[in-house]
Amino acid sequence: MIIRTQTDGFIHPLGSEITPQAAFLDRRRWLAQSAVALGSAWGLGHASAAQAAKGAPLKGVRSTVAGAMALEALTPYADVTGYNNFYEFGLDKADPARNAHTLKTTPWTVSVEGLVAKPRTWGMEELIKLAPMEERIYRLRCVEGWSMVVPWVGYSLSALIRAVQPLGSARYVEFVTQADPATMPGLRNSVLNWPYLEGLRLDEAQHPLTLLTFGVYGEVLPKQNGAPLRLVVPWKYGFKSGKSIVKIRFTDREPQTSWNVAAPNEYGFFANVNPAVTHPRWSQATERRIGEAAGLFAKRRPTELFNGYGPQVASMYAGMDLRRFF
Repeated sequence: MIIRTQTDGFIHPLGSEITPQAAFLDRRRWLAQSAVALGSAWGLGHASAAQAAKGAPLKGVRSTVAGAMALEALTPYADVTGYNNFYEFGLDKADPARNAHTLKTTPWTVSVEGLVAKPRTWGMEELIKLAPMEERIYRLRCVEGWSMVVPWVGYSLSALIRAVQPLGSARYVEFVTQADPATMPGLRNSVLNWPYLEGLRLDEAQHPLTLLTFGVYGEVLPKQNGAPLRLVVPWKYGFKSGKSIVKIRFTDREPQTSWNVAAPNEYGFFANVNPAVTHPRWSQATERRIGEAAGLFAKRRPTELFNGYGPQVASMYAGMDLRRFF
């Protein structure tokens, strides 16, 4: 496994400097004012899945969910789309942007099964129409010690959960991602067992901030970012946000997850961002914001518990030993 750290001497090339605050605020005002006029975009006019494969615009109205609009400068688009963990396309951060063009995103279906009253297989067109699209600006914090601020487009996963009606015995949700050796060259490496698996407790999956994500920066997701749909769980480390999802399964038992199986002493099931829980090979106390600076002496900032989303999510973990359940 290749892990880049701030002490390994590797200098990560970055795109450009952070977006000026004035430009950022102007962009948000423009999105709010123009949302109604974007009737042909997904979430408003619900364009076809075929258009998605061509890089169609995907606009969303500004979210009103508490905590969903981080008031911070956005990470440059070039870094959001060019600096990724997506091991199905390679272990280096630049590999997904180089290799993900082989991913076939149409047709695409998502099977929802397990402990639900209404199991079914959803086509992308159906999923797109299920709920209005929103833009949400979330911080993304990765376990390696870097972070981004990203304008995602999607809707709360809870909308899909309500549609399939979980049974009273359902306690967890498992996410299964695409694993196609013909289009994913990274599957040849043995760093993980494939397909990539992730999971959430049902209350975590139902939380309004948990985003079923179809786009970024006002466009459908690029393939290297997890097209055609992924999860974004902003208070957890980035590996919890599975990409290119093909199956969602409701269960009464905690599902096995890929990194927890591969290295249980390093990656817990919950994976809540927590500066007090040190990774065996590096501290989690600080982080580097991609787009601000590069090199060995790049600026670092204190890591916030729950990635700063504590006011919204801390109550779900009341009474838990967060060092034990990491």
